[in-house]
Amino acid sequence: MTLSDRDATGLLTRPESFVQLVDETGARRHDAEFDPWVADVDAAALGRLYRDMVIVRRLDAEGVALQRQGELGLWPPLAGQEAAQIGSVRALRDDDFAFTSYRELAVAWARGVPAEGLVTTWRGTASSGWDPAAHRVAVPQIIIGAQALHATGYAMGLRWDHSDAAAIAYFGDGATSEGDVNEAFVFASSFEAPVVFFCQNNQWAISEPVGLQSKQELARRADGFAMPGIRVDGNDVLAVLAVTRMALERARRGDGPSLIEAVTYRMGPHTTADDPSRYRDEAELAAWRERDPIARLLALLEGLGVDVAGLERETAEAADAAAAELRAACLGLADPPALSVFEHVYAEPNSHVARQREHYARYLALFADEASDENGAGR
Repeated sequence: MTLSDRDATGLLTRPESFVQLVDETGARRHDAEFDPWVADVDAAALGRLYRDMVIVRRLDAEGVALQRQGELGLWPPLAGQEAAQIGSVRALRDDDFAFTSYRELAVAWARGVPAEGLVTTWRGTASSGWDPAAHRVAVPQIIIGAQALHATGYAMGLRWDHSDAAAIAYFGDGATSEGDVNEAFVFASSFEAPVVFFCQNNQWAISEPVGLQSKQELARRADGFAMPGIRVDGNDVLAVLAVTRMALERARRGDGPSLIEAVTYRMGPHTTADDPSRYRDEAELAAWRERDPIARLLALLEGLGVDVAGLERETAEAADAAAAELRAACLGLADPPALSVFEHVYAEPNSHVARQREHYARYLALFADEASDENGAGR
């Protein structure tokens, strides 16, 4: 693979710079190296991938709406990145373990996390949304890039246990500049850990373009750590599935880690606290809308003779039902007791936390006393 040509915004302009099996028009591009990795993916399987992407896009839209309506404190949109997340997570086995950042709604959903778990943290009713062991996916990591270390440590444990399971770490392009990610690369390579580093290059690290922090393709950073790096069209769910399967198989047979750079785009804001119109223009958005992962897969399915009208109708109904379930779960969450924020901070009792809890309890008691005085004064 060669370095890509880029226009003034840093967008990819040459498809041959990455692995692509379905182009923007929905046409199938055959590749002798990667076609065998998806030889089992027939029209029915493609339809299931389409369904997955439509549902998570609808869930994401509902999450944004809930935040705008004051029901959630924050929401990190994934619109535009559905193929990267669904294509990679559907390559995992049940016994593999995923470590994510805060944007991987699709990964959590695909691993069976219930609707309530998807919104608990963002509503502020708990510090985490689900049991990681039950779903084989860690709770979202807010510290940029820290999950790469967690995945590496877990993968090293798998190797020592002689397991053929693997770990996958999801992070964005901005995280590749973090020390945690580079330290994870060092340990994973040195100990041949069975981990796949999955970078979703969505072109923007909050408000800075990827070209500002990297003058070459992010996948090439793998070279310095003696592990393979591969670049894939992150809006092509079939190519993502193929590349991730290949990297996971490499990990399972004991050949160590790989770095995947999925070239995609964040269509919405970094989070709902962000205003992307301040740093990018409409022309850039329009260019990436032409590469929409869902429309592309639907075009492929239509070319295969699938009843796309029926598929769209059935999938839209399923997506609306999932969104309604998400909203009901969100609105049904009860506010936790105020002092519960001090629980589970440490595994063992801690005097500093106990002292803070005592101070906060006295502070809350002031309001109870005021309410009692007001009620007494009114009698």
